[in-house]
Amino acid sequence: MVSSINTVGTVSSAGVGSGLDVASIVNQLMQIERRPLVALESEAAKLNTKLSTFGKLQSYFAALRDKSADLSSSMLWSAHIATSADSAAVKASTDTAAVAGNYAVQVDKLAVGQTVNAAALPSGASMLSEGMLTIELGTWTGTPTSGFAAKAGSTPVDIQIGPGETSLTAIRDKINAAGAGVTASIVTDLSGARLSIRSKDTGAENAFRITATETVDDGVAGTGLSALGYSAVGATQMNRTQEASNARATINGIAVTSASNVLTHVIDGLSFTLLKATGSPVDVSVVNDTEAIKKKITDFVTAFNDLANYLRTQTAYDAGTRTAGALQGDQSVTSLQRQLRDVLNQASTASSNWSRLSDVGLSLKRDGTLEVAATKLDNALGNLTDLRKLLATDGVDNASTGFMRRWKEMADAALGASGTFATRKASLDDRIRSNEKSQDAMELRLAQTESRLRAQYTALDTRMAALNSLSSYVAQQMKALSANTGNDR
Repeated sequence: MVSSINTVGTVSSAGVGSGLDVASIVNQLMQIERRPLVALESEAAKLNTKLSTFGKLQSYFAALRDKSADLSSSMLWSAHIATSADSAAVKASTDTAAVAGNYAVQVDKLAVGQTVNAAALPSGASMLSEGMLTIELGTWTGTPTSGFAAKAGSTPVDIQIGPGETSLTAIRDKINAAGAGVTASIVTDLSGARLSIRSKDTGAENAFRITATETVDDGVAGTGLSALGYSAVGATQMNRTQEASNARATINGIAVTSASNVLTHVIDGLSFTLLKATGSPVDVSVVNDTEAIKKKITDFVTAFNDLANYLRTQTAYDAGTRTAGALQGDQSVTSLQRQLRDVLNQASTASSNWSRLSDVGLSLKRDGTLEVAATKLDNALGNLTDLRKLLATDGVDNASTGFMRRWKEMADAALGASGTFATRKASLDDRIRSNEKSQDAMELRLAQTESRLRAQYTALDTRMAALNSLSSYVAQQMKALSANTGNDR
């Protein structure tokens, strides 16, 4: 600000004429004025930390809910696993319909597809002729073979061999692209290159015949495209090296046949994969999948302990640093902790053998986490009926409900649309928004206050500068007057 006084010139820049440090005074006063804003900023940081902490706590509760839901699932407790005494010969797998049992599986013959080979040609580039190949899937009938029965649902596939497509390699590619239920390849040995065609799928119904029609018949069956014709009845050009046939096996002494080497419908819930013929029956046992249940239990313990450890650190007070966890004293968190303990502490009447988790090897430690007694748990897994009741029963009341289902229901409620987390998050969001509005209002007020203070102290500076100038002028005049008076004497 600029101030001027007639007779003494102009004083510019606040404080220059008066010696008053306006900038420093205003800055110090504003530091005091900003204290409420600093408090609001500190509160906002705490609220955001708490909101973030609640978000992490929510994820831990979601994990607890998911793991307890796994142990409440009927599919888990009804799951079975199949074990083969010779998995190199017979493999077995189960689905949800499987029941415990033992089976004797003897493989007499594997299912195979048909293979036919053409006569050798000099190379894959050898040319045949233009024409049409017609491939049909079906079963060769009669003993000896006397006919062909088309496979149900299949239709003959025509493959046109046109100009530029008559090499052995090109014909192979045309067959493979036609989707005729066969695959073609070229096998080269000392005799030359042979076209080999095989059934894509195994079983007697996936045999095939090939009709070759030349656009211009040369009259010689063994040359040109006609060299690729095949029929099991009468004269044929290609040689069958493998006859399509079904798998033959016995299960518990009962003979079964299959076009595939995977038997899926012979026993409910159980599939057998036949890998090789056996000289004697292979034992296959189907039992409850206790290992899967055990893993789900240990997964739950991990989720519970992660939650317990997080709650402990976020609600603790560090005497050394004199800092409290973000959730210390939060009533909603205290309520959740109480609910977790209530589930664990109330005995269950669902099982007649056990009433507490500690009975089956899950015990609470001093720090609030669970520990697993492996031997006790393994013994409990030997009685799945009662273990399922203790953990997964959906009872008529809390006392008759299994522990895992209780935790699931408790977590579902806490994580629901009107549960603890949604309510607490909404409350924190409201407080954060309110804090932001207060900060905005405070910033505006502080800007106005700073402007007012600068104006006031600048005016004071100007006034003091004017007074200082006037004082100097008066002093000068008095000095001059005194000097004149001395001369007059």
